[in-house]
Amino acid sequence: MSQVPDFAGQLLPEHMAELKTRGYASVINNRPDGEEAGQPTSAQVEAAAREQGLSYVHQPIVPGQMSEFDMEAFARHFTELNKPVMMFCRTGSRSSTLYQGALDRGMLDAGEDPVHEPS
Repeated sequence: MSQVPDFAGQLLPEHMAELKTRGYASVINNRPDGEEAGQPTSAQVEAAAREQGLSYVHQPIVPGQMSEFDMEAFARHFTELNKPVMMFCRTGSRSSTLYQGALDRGMLDAGEDPVHEPS
């Protein structure tokens, strides 16, 4: 079981069944609602995730405004969630930066796997 999350760009409600099939247990959404026209709301993604039995956390991060508090909150969420975890935002970059920032500050264990993108 990977202690390192995977990262993705925008996930849609219909992607939740595939995540479950691929073995994920939890999803963290780092995208604020309304960031882009046409994106699904967090509530829509959460409903689909929970329907598949996935744990779900919405921790919106505004681009360019990530704080130490955000990293601490993320570390608490990540530690408590069942693994493996898929994190997403618009491109995956904010999610990756959030994870790496918390890791670099000693808020998380390094895990055994390198950070990677899902195939």
